[in-house]
Amino acid sequence: MRIGELARRSGVSERSLRYYEAQGLLRAERTPGGHRDYGEWAVDRVVRIQTLYAAGLNSKKIAQLLPCMRDGDGRPNEIATPRLVEELAAERDRINRLIGDLVRSRDVLDEVIDTASESAADDRAPLAARP
Repeated sequence: MRIGELARRSGVSERSLRYYEAQGLLRAERTPGGHRDYGEWAVDRVVRIQTLYAAGLNSKKIAQLLPCMRDGDGRPNEIATPRLVEELAAERDRINRLIGDLVRSRDVLDEVIDTASESAADDRAPLAARP
């Protein structure tokens, strides 16, 4: 498929797809006319790249991860090294810490909302009903 179709099917701009290719995250064959030609596997690859970016990983880390991920044929592209496995585990731990921080922030916000809701309800009560 051409770059425009990949962009449409993956929901990612053509500019981003070119960037992914420049960073070594995505590869394309070239037609005799020089146009990029992607296999069906590329849609899943782009979705994975987007997910990894959303998780806070940079392109360098994503480039290390992608060879270990399964493409459309179900097999990993390469065998991971023990060091890469350690780095991946550390990245997962970092994400878990971020999730914990977000949960704590949400809990504090819930408390603030509850307090603000009670205060707003008190302000709407008739003067005679206020403590």
